[in-house]
Amino acid sequence: MDGLDRRDFIKSVAGVAALSTAEFAAAASAAKTGPVFLATWPHGKPAVDRAAEVFQSGGSLMDAVEKGINVAEDDPRIMSVGYGGLPNEDGEVELDAAIMNGTLHRAGSVCALHSIKNPISVARLVIEKTRHTTLAGEGAYQFALKEGFKPMQLLTPASLQKWLDWRATPNHEQYWINADNHDTIGLVATDGKGHVVSGCSTSGSAWKIHGRVGDSPLVGCGVYADDNVGATSATGDGDIMTNYCTSVSIVHNMARGASPQDACEDLLKHMAETDPKNREAFVAVIAMDKQGRIGALSMNAPLTPAQPGFQYAVWQNGESKLVNAAAMY
Repeated sequence: MDGLDRRDFIKSVAGVAALSTAEFAAAASAAKTGPVFLATWPHGKPAVDRAAEVFQSGGSLMDAVEKGINVAEDDPRIMSVGYGGLPNEDGEVELDAAIMNGTLHRAGSVCALHSIKNPISVARLVIEKTRHTTLAGEGAYQFALKEGFKPMQLLTPASLQKWLDWRATPNHEQYWINADNHDTIGLVATDGKGHVVSGCSTSGSAWKIHGRVGDSPLVGCGVYADDNVGATSATGDGDIMTNYCTSVSIVHNMARGASPQDACEDLLKHMAETDPKNREAFVAVIAMDKQGRIGALSMNAPLTPAQPGFQYAVWQNGESKLVNAAAMY
């Protein structure tokens, strides 16, 4: 697809997506007393369904976000999160995750965690069992073992074969993200009474340098939650998004009066204006204010027959749906 055709296609997708986003935002605004769960990608739909189930069964909002994200972490078919995630260039799966409680304004995160398939659950315990915010590498692993997590091999036969194929390819590509490697699951939630939580979990970019950490576990970059305003998460090129403190910037935009959708747009416009090359990168964000209104936007959405742009999942009023987000370029 040449450049002109691609831009035309994006504009057509964006037009339909913007309408869908607006419809969901209006519905969420009208239902201010009910919970809303919002997650990145099609694999976010089972996550928001599980989160809603946990919350409606009496679990806390933190329980709901954690258990929702666990669904993606446990699924070996999702090669960008948890068990079965694509490894780094050395063939080791390194996981990152963070979760933030908007009431306490406290977050927990783990970086470059190996051999533990549920990093979001370890991140939550960083909040509950320590005075720290972030644990990394071997320290995060030893902490998980002390808290009762069982080590396991995170490579599946499928993810191992992809790594072997990559390594055997002359002049192999590095740090790519394709339709099967969306980099994260981000999930934000409100209880309908002003309390918000944000969580994110990932295996990071495939074939990354050992020890590389993207935006997902960094507070203010991959996640941010503040009961006074709302919550956000991000997906895509984490190295770019880290440089813009994506999630906290969107929350601050909402705090200044922007709607969730406008707050997402303001941040992505800033990214494009400061470095025009960012227009060709893949960056996507989701946001929710404390009233339950939502926003979602991508900078440069992946275009394949199976994935016509960035999709997000929303659960509210007893049902969940996938929605195509608008794309800026």
